[in-house]
Amino acid sequence: MKFARTIFAGLLVLLCQQINAQDHSKQHTESWTSARPDGHAPISVMGDHYHHKGEFMVSYRFMFMNMEGLYRGDAAISNLQGHQAGYMVTPLKMPMNMHMLGVMYAPTDKITLMAMFNYLQNDMDLQMRMPTGMTRTFSTASSGLSDVKLGFLYKLLNRNKQSLHALVNLSIPTGSLEAKAATPMSGGKQLQLPYPMQLGSGTYDADLGLTYLGQATHYSWGTQLKGTYRFGTNTYGYRMGNAYQLNSWFAVKTTPWLSVSARVEGQVTTGIIGRNANLNPMMVTTADVANSGRKLVNTALGFNLYAFKGNLKNLRLGAEYVYPVYQFVTGVQLKQKESFVIGLQYSL
Repeated sequence: MKFARTIFAGLLVLLCQQINAQDHSKQHTESWTSARPDGHAPISVMGDHYHHKGEFMVSYRFMFMNMEGLYRGDAAISNLQGHQAGYMVTPLKMPMNMHMLGVMYAPTDKITLMAMFNYLQNDMDLQMRMPTGMTRTFSTASSGLSDVKLGFLYKLLNRNKQSLHALVNLSIPTGSLEAKAATPMSGGKQLQLPYPMQLGSGTYDADLGLTYLGQATHYSWGTQLKGTYRFGTNTYGYRMGNAYQLNSWFAVKTTPWLSVSARVEGQVTTGIIGRNANLNPMMVTTADVANSGRKLVNTALGFNLYAFKGNLKNLRLGAEYVYPVYQFVTGVQLKQKESFVIGLQYSL
């Protein structure tokens, strides 16, 4: 009898272990997973995914963005019209290159720590109108490290092939506000460049966001709501505007190693608060805080390549082309045009 009870108890333990294993397997198959090409959002979207305990990821992204031609409100205007608004100098175009190095590490299954380091290269071509009516073009440039971002992702849920997590970032004002250049009006003297040409905000800023992800067998989708909030004013007496973003995307997994995606993004950026007393707001449109703040709707197409096995397992290559379909600017500003992002991500 004692032997029978022992056998029964042993069988009960084995049955419980089998049930637990099946429940764990079922939970695993019903969980959202990043181990597929569309397991990450399009490469332009930051903070889109978290990691399991002990996982580590490094990433590199390169972004090119171009701004060209003047807008007032939602309509194009000529540089002559910009001069007639009272500005001696108006911008022609501003291409920007950004190099982004990211690091992520998950100390627990709930929390993923992250850090982002950026290097900016800004160039701007401008047109000066002489009292005689003649015009002259010239260029300015700035480059260097931008603000460093440190933060974390917190997993709120992951079940039924759906996931929700929160994002909290702190932006540290490591980017310089001292970018200077000589212009035709300065007589060879180095003058402080206007707001868009500086490398940082000069304030401590917070990024707060929520990201929802969903998956089916051959496709996935996601939505991210994020806000950037500025605090205080910098050493020059101003702060950049807050920024709000809503991203939604849809991706199709065409093979175990390739997915293609489409994305729509809405952006709202508020105007600059305060002003830098070193800048003459009537000299150039970019030095006038009345010409700051915009609304923007972007569309984007992209792809992700994913090494799911072999020596390069967990290496990803993503690329995305972004084009605005609507924009409204406050005052007179450059029109945002196309941008392109390409990046590598490697998980350990």
